Amino acid sequence: MATATLETANPAFRADTFRQARAEGLSTGAMTIQGTAIKTLILVGILLAAAAFTWSQCLHAVTGEFSGETVTRFEPNSSVYAFLMIGLIGGFIVSLITIFSPRSSPVTAPLYAGLEGLALGGISAMFEYRYPGIVLNAVGLTVGTLVVMLFAYASGVLRATPKFTIGVIAATGAVALVYFVDIILGFFGIHVPYINDNGPVGIAISGVIVVIAALNLILDFGQVERGAAYGAPKYMEWYCGFGLLVTLVWLYLEILRLLAKLQSRRD
Repeated sequence: MATATLETANPAFRADTFRQARAEGLSTGAMTIQGTAIKTLILVGILLAAAAFTWSQCLHAVTGEFSGETVTRFEPNSSVYAFLMIGLIGGFIVSLITIFSPRSSPVTAPLYAGLEGLALGGISAMFEYRYPGIVLNAVGLTVGTLVVMLFAYASGVLRATPKFTIGVIAATGAVALVYFVDIILGFFGIHVPYINDNGPVGIAISGVIVVIAALNLILDFGQVERGAAYGAPKYMEWYCGFGLLVTLVWLYLEILRLLAKLQSRRD
């Protein structure tokens, strides 16, 4: 089928990844859905631990007058940018190694989770300083979305059918293209209209992107199920956990952006 190679928009889940892994004929045992779930939880735990460390290092309590009242707030210090850059650059490099060398995933996937945690801790600290309480809400919504998508997939309400897959991949590609263009134009002081605005159109765009990110989870679940059915080697549990983590990080960041836009309209 022509759609056989269009299985997910997640770069970690390339169409030939599982076929190549199975062809290696490793004798270390086959991956399972349960094993993948455990590995994913381990990676999420590493990410949260690293994010908590960065958070504790980057925010310090400051007591002063705010809006006529004496209150204590947490403000970011200069170390937030160091952790942010280490996490972003290191995470990007390690993610490329993992994608092009899935066999290294038992080592690189946890390393990616730790580096990404450093970056997310710094990003979250900056958002929390500007919008107190936003991080807890974003984490809660991310977990809630994951649970809903998992239930929808397990119950058969949403499945990675060919049409569904092509639609999600096309939408994800469009989002990636717009973000790429916005980054390039940003070097010249120009930005794509609306995507960074907190007006009704900008909020609607962020809402749509959140939905697209959430639907990518359905494609990732399908890839995990296919990997187990193919009898992929055991190390692919780490690789699939890495792929799911990539989508969850994207989903969290988009939810954070959406909540920031909504809260900025109330300030």
